[in-house]
Amino acid sequence: MKMNELNEYKKEETPKAPPPIRIVVADDHTIVRDGIAHLLNAEADFEVVGQAGDGFQVIELVNRLKPDVILMDLQMPNLDGVAAIKRIRAADEQVKIIILTTYDTDEYILEGIRAGARGYLLKDVPKEELCRSIRLVNQGHSLMQPSLTARFFNLLAQRETKGNEVALTERELEVVRLIARGDRNKEIAQKMAISEGTVKGYVATILQKFGVTDRTQAAMYAVQKGLIQLDRGFE
Repeated sequence: MKMNELNEYKKEETPKAPPPIRIVVADDHTIVRDGIAHLLNAEADFEVVGQAGDGFQVIELVNRLKPDVILMDLQMPNLDGVAAIKRIRAADEQVKIIILTTYDTDEYILEGIRAGARGYLLKDVPKEELCRSIRLVNQGHSLMQPSLTARFFNLLAQRETKGNEVALTERELEVVRLIARGDRNKEIAQKMAISEGTVKGYVATILQKFGVTDRTQAAMYAVQKGLIQLDRGFE
């Protein structure tokens, strides 16, 4: 085989890098949007494709650009983040939204999660955690911050009517407890001394029994119905 033919063969065999995760940043402060975009665009697997200053703008960008992940501030003019999340999710249930907020105000974050966000982060989150979270959500995971999880779900329990309408096995209950505490499948597997594949099977069964589509909703449902209780001791 000639050298030029060998080089051409090697080029053909080189796997293509996956496309970058396309991100829209929504925040009413230009300097904040620009700063976040600058940080994220420095990552090889990220591309900030649009920025929005209010809820109406982010809806228009999402409809036009079809991003993979949206970073959504909650307090924006004209149309706030919660209302924007509701409208975006009504149009496309597969859209992945992360609330990025300054204040850990329980009620407001709760409404954002109930509207369809995959989780939330505070704006003082380290860059590494922000990037990791975007990648996780893009893969279909939900975000659970252990330091705020107990307070957040206890608020939900206070607001909703309790009742054991769905029966879970003891193992399924343990899995959903650990989900609500923010553990991922690998961590659950280690704590329960079972395989990660078995955990995935439990999670799929729990989602099916609850009639929900992601882990955040499953944890919310379990607390709402009184199937699990969280204390503040692990914060």
